[in-house]
Amino acid sequence: MWREIQGSNDWHNLIKPLDPILKEEIIRYGEFVGACYKAFDLNPSSKRFLNCKYGKTSMFQEVGMASSGYEITKYIYAAPGISMPTQQDDAGRSRWIGYVAVSTDDESKRIGRRDILVSFRGTATSTEWLANLMSSLAPARFDPTNQQPDVKVESGFLSLYTSDDSTCKFSQGSCREQLLKEVTRFINQYKGEELSVTLAGHSMGSSLAILFGYDLTELGLNRIYPSSEIPVTVYSFGGPRVGNSNFKDRCNDLGLKVLRVVNTCDPITKLPGVIMNEGMRVIGGRYELPWSDSCYAHVGVELSLDFFKLENPKCVHDLETYIRLLKYCSMIENVVKSEDPWYEKAKEMVARNKMIHVWPWQDAARQVGDLVQSLGF
Repeated sequence: MWREIQGSNDWHNLIKPLDPILKEEIIRYGEFVGACYKAFDLNPSSKRFLNCKYGKTSMFQEVGMASSGYEITKYIYAAPGISMPTQQDDAGRSRWIGYVAVSTDDESKRIGRRDILVSFRGTATSTEWLANLMSSLAPARFDPTNQQPDVKVESGFLSLYTSDDSTCKFSQGSCREQLLKEVTRFINQYKGEELSVTLAGHSMGSSLAILFGYDLTELGLNRIYPSSEIPVTVYSFGGPRVGNSNFKDRCNDLGLKVLRVVNTCDPITKLPGVIMNEGMRVIGGRYELPWSDSCYAHVGVELSLDFFKLENPKCVHDLETYIRLLKYCSMIENVVKSEDPWYEKAKEMVARNKMIHVWPWQDAARQVGDLVQSLGF
């Protein structure tokens, strides 16, 4: 059922309750994204500052994922294309944003297809945060033969995806050019096999994943034969809105599948478009407003996580917290009714330990798991 897990039916009847196979796949891809954070070098005094700490052949082993079943083939770099008002160590520089990997022969047999994976980390530097805050919309225009000026995306994400740093010694071309070249290489190499393209990202990385998924399908590069398409799926963790309602509609038309894993307390998932969003497009469900093209809209299907009501922004947006919530809290929501005494006991323990205000954010995800396990689940 790998095609259903990848969203062929928009995850119908797989979200509520959360299908156990789908849950394991979401966690698996979330851990591939987590590897980016573990490997990213943010030490300004390091020779590998803003790059990966490890080589491609050893990275999975170094971050504790030696048995992942995937081989990294290329590192991906991105340049913000944004000028900072003050001199910053990371200003204007191209930085490591993620990697492309492909499933091994043994793993491909296990999962039923050859999986081409692209994993993106989230925001980690000042210029990337600035890109996140650029809420103006700009036409994507990825297909030169059909530019569709009404399909618009957030300009900061677009800049990060398309800008090129010619001084970067680790890559050639923009993030977009690197990705298109590597992924199409694999599509051609394995065209005789069952294939999938899976894009996974957290926060800003989920925006890049959606942009690349749209780009790949808009150009038709996932079409092997006129009647055969390689499924392209995005697993988004704590991702913001990426484009306007026309962008959402176009992604749907192209068959891009996006599963958005969202902590309902995470403020990043409400951005951009806190006011101008999909809820502002129509009046009374009938009349479309004249500014609807300027309203941001989320793409895809949402999987909501909302158990402990964590309100510390550093904690609610942390990827490890997302994975812990998936492993434990979503299980409780599916099994335990709100009136169940175990549910009430969990809430009482949270309040008694003042988890929201006292726990250091680095330890919060671990303690969520410890707390749930202590309840016997």
